[in-house]
Amino acid sequence: MRSHRKPAAAGLGCLVALAATACTGQGGAARPAPPAQAAPSTPGPAGSGTSYAPYVSGTEASGTDDAGSPTTYNLAFVIADGDACTPRWDGVHDIGDPSVKSRIAGLKEGGRQVRVSFGGADGTELAAACDSAPELAAVYGKALDAAGATRADFDVEGDELADPRSVDLRSKAIALLQRERTDLEVSFTLPVMPHGLGEDALALLNSANDHAVRVATVNLMTMNYGTSYDGDMGGYALAAAGAAHKQLKKVFDTSDTEAWRGMALTSMIGVNDIEGETFTLADAAEVRAFAEEKGIGWVSMWSAGRDRQCPDGTAADPAATGCSGVRQSPGAFGEAFTG
Repeated sequence: MRSHRKPAAAGLGCLVALAATACTGQGGAARPAPPAQAAPSTPGPAGSGTSYAPYVSGTEASGTDDAGSPTTYNLAFVIADGDACTPRWDGVHDIGDPSVKSRIAGLKEGGRQVRVSFGGADGTELAAACDSAPELAAVYGKALDAAGATRADFDVEGDELADPRSVDLRSKAIALLQRERTDLEVSFTLPVMPHGLGEDALALLNSANDHAVRVATVNLMTMNYGTSYDGDMGGYALAAAGAAHKQLKKVFDTSDTEAWRGMALTSMIGVNDIEGETFTLADAAEVRAFAEEKGIGWVSMWSAGRDRQCPDGTAADPAATGCSGVRQSPGAFGEAFTG
């Protein structure tokens, strides 16, 4: 997903979305411990186990951040300071910047949670900048501590998704961090197609499994499919979820229910980066209904800051940072994703 930074002048071993069980080595390989049924960590509206957790800027407030009354915010994005193993918000703002800490404190009012998202489409992910797993774990931990968060999201895409070195280093660092922080909840945000997760995404999940990472959620980026897909974006999201569900069952060696519960869906609202892709309010309602029916862990969108109509109703930039590019009332997508 693109960064919020504006241009000048966003076997898998231990599926623990519903469990607090740990991975154990067996014959030198990590194996999944059977998940146990439990209440979701961030319950959604009454009668629903699917929560709403939009991506928001970690540095800039938006008037539509609260639309839909999110239970959790995904803070985008922490990446490296250039090529240095130093965490920065959008690669620019110090991780302990007082204005950012004040922003996060405001988001957490009323008992809401935050999840720090590392990576994204722009800049250098920390796993590509750091030299060792202890060093990488330390900088991840520094960012989590600055935000007061026990939830970490790793948005891995582009070249870094296909880089075996950074994939392996990231898995080692997360496993180390979880040994130090037993309450750390980890999600991976990965690109998906209507036919499911690609080989690189599956390799990343298997790497996490091999290093005994406890994975709470696999968050599917249901967007940017390519020019071959120019039809029903809601339908494509459902197809991608169905295909990935089969893959996650196999990789996690888990049940239908547990595989759905360990899934999240993130759509890019309105006009997407790829020509011909427009995700509508009707699509959002369709995805929400599907998520509730299947018991999916959470739904999200890129991003809360785009959940408003552009000044002329459409976007000059095909995927504008601050508006959706479709006609809507402010916060309408947030309300649709809440159900």
